[in-house]
Amino acid sequence: MKRSSSSSRYYFGLTNMFLLVLVVRSQLTSDFYKSTCPNLTQIVRKEVKKALINEMRMGASLLRLHFHDCFVNGCDGSILLDGGDDGEKLALPNVNSVRGFDVVDTIKSSVENSCSGVVSCADILAIAARDSVSLSGGPSWTVLLGRRDGSISNGTLANIVLPSPFDPLDTIISKFTNAGLNLTDVVSLSGAHTIGRSRCALFSNRLFNFSGTGSPDITIETSMLSDLQNLCPQNGDGNVTAVLDRNSSDLFDNHYFKNLLIGKGLLSSDQILFSSDLANSTSKPLVQSYSNDSGLFLLDFANSMIKMGNINPKTGSNGEIRSNCRVINS
Repeated sequence: MKRSSSSSRYYFGLTNMFLLVLVVRSQLTSDFYKSTCPNLTQIVRKEVKKALINEMRMGASLLRLHFHDCFVNGCDGSILLDGGDDGEKLALPNVNSVRGFDVVDTIKSSVENSCSGVVSCADILAIAARDSVSLSGGPSWTVLLGRRDGSISNGTLANIVLPSPFDPLDTIISKFTNAGLNLTDVVSLSGAHTIGRSRCALFSNRLFNFSGTGSPDITIETSMLSDLQNLCPQNGDGNVTAVLDRNSSDLFDNHYFKNLLIGKGLLSSDQILFSSDLANSTSKPLVQSYSNDSGLFLLDFANSMIKMGNINPKTGSNGEIRSNCRVINS
């Protein structure tokens, strides 16, 4: 069967992208565990697949864990640590929101049974995020490995550096820039919202009195607005959830961007990629391109995930290999 030009660009681009990244980011390698834990990727994928069969939403949760880990002190598994008044789990972007820790524990246990004391929790998160995407119908990519686990979980820093659904577009772009990521990464990684759900507390500000106007956010499509107002009434339960990608919540595809074009982005941080004034000169052209070209989105998303996974990794003698992802080694 002849591939479309879009698909050809996608596969050709992935091949060249991997070669480039492997050369530039030599501190991590694709075969880091070749001799010490040769079955690692099969073990992780098996457990992720089990988790998705049990609850399809878990793919989005594991992907989000990796994202929220990497933005705070780099990709070092610090978001997995329990305890402490200033831990990342208690930071505002994470509390009552990030999930999937039990699945990570299960993966870690399976890995330890096969190759004890070898694989970091940070690397497990990176692989689990990739498998969550590919098992949801999205792209796969070569995960570069060799990260070690950090010993500090910094909730105060998480509150500062993690993008918020309430942030304006310039702030979101700035937070990505500070992490070494660019505008393409902002838009492509936002496409992760093609799977998963979000709590009413994170978007109800758009439904009734947006920015003190006394009216809903005018960028929300009317039928979606009505549905969300019924789901999330004023003074209702903020923990009720809605799908992030209306009409395509479990399939990793470019439907998220198609929704933005018609005012069906759930979070303010989603819809502003297309509808805000700043979007005209920044993110809007990319949203339009991704909505028209699935292959381009998948290519850019895979590239951005590799870049994000290389934010300040701990390697060599820096950090440790935790035996339990929730606590530092004694």
